[in-house]
Amino acid sequence: MSKKKASLSVSEDLSDVFTSVQRESFTAPETKQNGITVNQALMIIVRQMKASGKRPRTISDYETYVNQLINYTGIMYVADVGVNTIYEWLSKMEVSNQTKLTRLKCIKAFLGKCFDNGWVEAPFWKQIKIKADIPVKEGAVDRDIELLLSLLDLGDFVQLRDATAVMVLYKTGIRISTLSALEERHVDLEDQLLKLDGGVLKNHEQLFLPFNDTLKRLFTVLIKQNDLVRREYGVHNSLIFITSRGTQISTSQSHNNIQKQLHKYSKKFGIKNLNPHALRRGYAKNLLKRGVDVATISRALGHSGLDVTTRYLHLDKEEIVDKLRGYV
Repeated sequence: MSKKKASLSVSEDLSDVFTSVQRESFTAPETKQNGITVNQALMIIVRQMKASGKRPRTISDYETYVNQLINYTGIMYVADVGVNTIYEWLSKMEVSNQTKLTRLKCIKAFLGKCFDNGWVEAPFWKQIKIKADIPVKEGAVDRDIELLLSLLDLGDFVQLRDATAVMVLYKTGIRISTLSALEERHVDLEDQLLKLDGGVLKNHEQLFLPFNDTLKRLFTVLIKQNDLVRREYGVHNSLIFITSRGTQISTSQSHNNIQKQLHKYSKKFGIKNLNPHALRRGYAKNLLKRGVDVATISRALGHSGLDVTTRYLHLDKEEIVDKLRGYV
């Protein structure tokens, strides 16, 4: 086995750095030809659809969901179908919003044909909307970050670099592209600030972000170790995050050494949400939990507007309830 190069062995003792795993209501207008039942309307529309060559599956969906509407609501006549009727039908489904949306589209199409046949006077159903489910993207959490950092060997250059990168992403919320472009001039150790210029930020605006004592210590050791690595391979740059040969960690948007390392650690240690985006989202959620206003979070993340940040901080139902309890 070959002996590890001296530049890749960290002499500084960092064993103590990570010591703990640590409805507005609308009604359908009365029909001119009152008296036609939903069943009668369905039979006529099905015949029309068959005559026009509609697919059997489409016709079957019409029959299934119109009959379901009848059974769920007890509605009998087309004239009695209204916005409230449809919302009642939707509310009785124990399915996802995406499934509800699919079924609603079928009922709207059926009512559209009722309108074309003159059984209803106005397309009231167009006011009915339902949003499909948006999966909540989870952010990284303290316990997983602490677990990872306690497992990394800070005496190894690559793992020291990766630990520092994780801390920077989680404690400052910068993008992986910004992390890859960080140079020594961006790190103010005395004031403990990342002083980012437009050249390394997506929105091309200047931004200052504070960092803690742990990151100050890690930056100090990493910068010193970087010099040894670059000297070993005759490489000249002032990047904070470099490969074990002194070169830049990212050669393209799809090739980033640290991003690949995080994926490897995630699989090896069974840690979920261990990727640059989850770390950035975790930073934002932590700020929100500490009472930082959305406008400040938006500025810290370098977002173009508050609407972007609002979507970014998408909260699940339990989180919304917890926040509202404080105002009850």
